Order: sequence, then structure tokens, then C-alpha cells
Amino acid sequence: MEKKLSAVVFDMDGVLFDTERLCLIVWKKIAEKYGLDKVEEVYHKTIGRTTADTKIIVAETYPDIDVEEVYGELRQVMHCTIAEDGLPVKPYAEEILSALKERGVPTALASSTRQATVEAQLEMAGFTKYFDAVIGGDTIEHSKPAPDIYLAACERLGVKPEEAAAVEDSFNGIRSAHAAGLYAVMVPDLLQPDDEMKTLADVIAADLNEAKEVIFAKL
Repeated sequence: MEKKLSAVVFDMDGVLFDTERLCLIVWKKIAEKYGLDKVEEVYHKTIGRTTADTKIIVAETYPDIDVEEVYGELRQVMHCTIAEDGLPVKPYAEEILSALKERGVPTALASSTRQATVEAQLEMAGFTKYFDAVIGGDTIEHSKPAPDIYLAACERLGVKPEEAAAVEDSFNGIRSAHAAGLYAVMVPDLLQPDDEMKTLADVIAADLNEAKEVIFAKL
């Protein structure tokens, strides 16, 4: 008999918020200012990674720049843009979260973004009330694609990994969820699934509405 799901763990950027697309736009502006090439290719490598990992990737790619200065400018522009224009919420994000809350399904958020930023953005969107546990990337020793953050989320929710679904957009996120043993639901954002993702993901959904249908059928 197929095992039923009893909990759901969400990634944040690219899943609930359209911040990865926004971040790429900002990265391109920064790259033009500093004369950096192949920035989109480099940015794709950082999706789903922590700030610390991202800085390492950027430093290795562009050894002649001051990474702290460039990254600080990036964060400032992102902060100002969100403050002025609001946080871009992905379609059906609140619908799936509210439906899970109404059903009484334990729900966690597991993001590579810093804990303080995660909490601030959830509060800004009015989403804090939907989560029983929130875990930021800077609170975990080994970030995605390691399984640690998803294992920690399941522990916080009091469920076994095989009893939980993970909703992810990034390759590193799917690798992490699969390695942890969760039912991996991929909702592609900037990157479309390749052969590896089609193998690791249990299902690939077009959007969060389709992801909701898939998950609710297994509750």
C-alpha cells in the first residue's frame, strides 16, 4: 500500500516568492556596472545555495572583484526594490498554504536564505501564520544539496522524511529533498528540469495549484 503524506515542507525563493527572477535582474545590473560576464550562467549555479556558498562561487568565478562589496550592493538593491515595489508572491502560493492550514497539515519552510531574511519576508507577505517551523540556511551546517535542512524540518514537525512532501524549484533543492527521503515535488522556476531532475523528482508540477492537487491526493 502506498504510504500517505502527513506533512509538507516548502522552499521559499522561486516557490512562494518570485524573488529568484528579481535577483537575476539585479545581478545583471550589478554585472553591467562591474563588467562581469556570464552572470546568468553563474547565477544559475547559486540558485538554492546559501549566501556563504554563493559568495564562494562568485569569488571563484570573478577573482578580481571585492565579493563583499558587490554582494552588499546586491542585497541593498534587492532590499530597496522589495521595499518600494512589494514582495512578488508566486501564483497560488497563499491558496496552497491556506488549504494545508485548513486541513491541519503540519507545514515547514526550509530555505537556503538567511533565517532573519526568511522571517522578515514571511511576515511581509502575511505567511508566517501558515508555518509550524521555519528554518533558514544559516542555521544548518551543511546546506542544500545536502539533505540536512529537510531532515531538520521533518524532525521539527515530528514526522519521518518519507511521510513528508518537499516543494522545490531548484536543482539543489530537489537533490536535497531526494537525499533526505521526502516526496519531492518540483515546481520549475528559472531552470527547467533536465534528465537528472526528472529522475530525482517524484513529480514535476506546472505551478503551485497543480502541486496542491498532487499533494492533497496523497494526504
